[in-house]
Amino acid sequence: MFNINKNIALNYLNVENISKSYGEVTLFKGITFSIHKGQKIAFIAKNGTGKTSILKIISGEDSSDSGNITYRKNIAVSFLSQDPKFDDSLTIEQSVFNSENPILKVIASYEKAILNSEDEENYQKAFEDMELFQAWDFETQYKQILFKLKLDKINQKVGELSGGQKKRLSLANALINKPDLLVLDEPTNHLDLEMIEWLESYFAKENITLFMVTHDRYFLERVCNEILELDQGELHSYKGNYSYYLDKRKDRVERQAIEHGKVKQLFKKELSWMRKQPKARTTKSKSRIDDFKEIKQRAQQRRVEHEVQLELNMERLGTKIVELVKVSKSYEDKVILDQFNYMFQRGERVGIIGKNGTGKSTFLDILTGKTGPESGKIIIGDTVKFGYYTQNGIKVKEDQKVIDVVRDFGDFIPLKKGKQISAQQLLERFLFSRQKQYDFVEKLSGGERKRLYLCTVLIQNPNFLILDEPTNDLDIVTLNVLESFLLDFPGCVIVVSHDRYFMDKVIDHLLVFKGNGDVEDFPGNYSDYRSYEDSKPVFKKEPKKDKIWKGSSKNKLSYNEEKELKNIETKIKSLVYKKKELEKEFVNDSLSQDKILLMSKELEKVINEINTREERWFELSSKLEE
Repeated sequence: MFNINKNIALNYLNVENISKSYGEVTLFKGITFSIHKGQKIAFIAKNGTGKTSILKIISGEDSSDSGNITYRKNIAVSFLSQDPKFDDSLTIEQSVFNSENPILKVIASYEKAILNSEDEENYQKAFEDMELFQAWDFETQYKQILFKLKLDKINQKVGELSGGQKKRLSLANALINKPDLLVLDEPTNHLDLEMIEWLESYFAKENITLFMVTHDRYFLERVCNEILELDQGELHSYKGNYSYYLDKRKDRVERQAIEHGKVKQLFKKELSWMRKQPKARTTKSKSRIDDFKEIKQRAQQRRVEHEVQLELNMERLGTKIVELVKVSKSYEDKVILDQFNYMFQRGERVGIIGKNGTGKSTFLDILTGKTGPESGKIIIGDTVKFGYYTQNGIKVKEDQKVIDVVRDFGDFIPLKKGKQISAQQLLERFLFSRQKQYDFVEKLSGGERKRLYLCTVLIQNPNFLILDEPTNDLDIVTLNVLESFLLDFPGCVIVVSHDRYFMDKVIDHLLVFKGNGDVEDFPGNYSDYRSYEDSKPVFKKEPKKDKIWKGSSKNKLSYNEEKELKNIETKIKSLVYKKKELEKEFVNDSLSQDKILLMSKELEKVINEINTREERWFELSSKLEE
């Protein structure tokens, strides 16, 4: 008789010895790992080393040059890509129900049966299926997911959605399907801070096995329990979160450095021996020569940890930098700025946060003159030289090489003491090897293009850096380099980012865009702000409350509506509890047919009331979100 260890987790996926090349360029080879039930794995690697390719191979969208991918039978797998495909003619709700999830099809049939309730036979069948699949709670859950991801306008056509909204719809579909294994490519892109924090808590409580690529380090810290790192062609596993990974990776790199030092010493010794050898070699010396070739290869494997410490000799900022005086801006009925005043100080590092659509990017465009205010004025000092990194990326000429793109903007950055850093050296510091610098831009990955764009901004030697979502599509290694650069940067910095770790590290205070023209100046980083917000009493009276509700009156909740919203939340909880209690009674075998009929009608009444109150709750809540 065999004893089976119940603690051994089920194996969901095996990746065995896979490799991938494009022409002469080998992205990776001999990659082997497995995913087990309950694991939440993050995959970390530099841009251009094959992260997205591995995800595509796992999902079946691409194939490897060698090796095998094996899934456990009968497990449900969902994939979240960077470029999801939808039928634009469907509504949001129809796209959700278009999946293969049987529970969703049951809910769709039930909702259709409610609309045709005179067909009692069909309604009874739909009701029984809802019971059979325990679909009542599922219906509430999928509507909550759509609401949390700002997709509550369920009758809106997919073709009307932005790229970010489509990405969120793809994420919603993946979550709603509740797969055994969920594979995610940058799940936090296109999410605002509130959504990211909700997603963190969702993954923390849901029993979903995850394999993801993400640059969000707080997300890694709070969600993942294992990290796989592809570094210089080798795969390393760390059984812990991001903090554990940083600690153990440091140990590994230090060990490698010691080993590399020993190999270099051995190489020098063997090189001296080789030079002394006569032309005629014995069999013994031939073996040593073969060993020498291997030692030489190992000795030449140079690890470069890119630390950016630059004493930039930029044009000094004067006493007058940038001042905004009573600046107002709105689009249709949406107020962006309302009589906004602000004066930037020398060396200031400002982070800008706020929900999507509150005007963060518009504020940057006003600041840099890309768009004008409706009223007020912007005074810019004579010595100010902006460097503006936008979300639009970089446009390059056909057949242009990496080094040529940067040189179009400048050949060097002047340093103090008469020194300078060349375009080549800057690219090296931002992880473009000398060989990579002479590649054509069209060969670069999406993340590498963003990195190149960043170099084109920096080579112009600005003294006022404006970075709009600089962390999107950048790998963690590059983010560390950028953070080091910004910490040494002596000018002004403005950062708009959903990357909380990045914001905490490089900024010293926040401008919080709350919507309707209300902008709060908070003296601290993002974590400080979250702690402050969490510590505030729920019903605390805000001194700026009147200002928050300036703008369109249709977005304003009256006193009665605020009261109604609170009451609805309480009532829904009560109704959900009542529904669960009714459902429990159905398992009683002694119930008569008449009793079952009465209970069914009562349950239907409760469910209809829940749906009605949820719709009203969505309606009132959306007013607050606009």
